[in-house]
Amino acid sequence: MLEPDVKSLFGLRVRQLRKIRGWSQEEFAHQVGLDRSYMGGVERGERNISLENICLIAKAMGVPPANLFECWGVAGDQPDSAE
Repeated sequence: MLEPDVKSLFGLRVRQLRKIRGWSQEEFAHQVGLDRSYMGGVERGERNISLENICLIAKAMGVPPANLFECWGVAGDQPDSAE
């Protein structure tokens, strides 16, 4: 099986953290200050997100930016396990 690319892994992690907080994509986008369709593209791994937007997401979630890169490749703790 092919490994997901970095954009997909990042998007899965963002989705996981958003769902843990109980936010819809629309609520989350409002918190971050970015368009909902853009945030959907991030979560689906379609966007090559900028460092500035990574920091906006982390700030809205109240986590350090590094937290958005945790759990990659750890069996049983994949970003999509919160779905």
